[in-house]
Amino acid sequence: MKENALLIALFVLGLYSRDAALAQETARVRIINTERQEIGQATLTDTPAGVVITLTLREKPKGLSPGPRALHIHAVGKCEPPFKSAGDHYNPEKKHHGFLAKDGPHAGDLPNIHIPESGQLTVEFFAPDLRLKEGKNRLMDEDGSAIVIHAQKDDYRTDPAGNAGDRIACGVIESAKSK
Repeated sequence: MKENALLIALFVLGLYSRDAALAQETARVRIINTERQEIGQATLTDTPAGVVITLTLREKPKGLSPGPRALHIHAVGKCEPPFKSAGDHYNPEKKHHGFLAKDGPHAGDLPNIHIPESGQLTVEFFAPDLRLKEGKNRLMDEDGSAIVIHAQKDDYRTDPAGNAGDRIACGVIESAKSK
């Protein structure tokens, strides 16, 4: 009874819409290393203002040593080691790479992650320039998209990939409804 009263109050205030909540698009990503072993997951949730990305890595994932690593969205939904199959960074607006670049960033540029000694990591990012299925800069287009973790940190300015080094982990962005 109290839950219904709260939902009614939120609906009246315009902060909750049952239909909008039910229609919210979510994508799931299974992150694998170059040996095709799952090392973590990501969830992407569409919002009216962009995509919320939650990335979780397991304790001591093989192939990911501690330290800063670049994290990017790549333009193709394919993850065949060494992950060149994921294509270039997702960049539909043809901008320069990096948050510090005068004419940047790519829509797929994300902040660096820092892998701790334990290897266990959960981070959340907001990507205002992305959408999952509808609108401009949609990730789930004809050829899909992928999340890629690189061997080095991103310097946030060097084209085309921020001197981020090799691709060491990858995951295809897929609709959670299809799983």
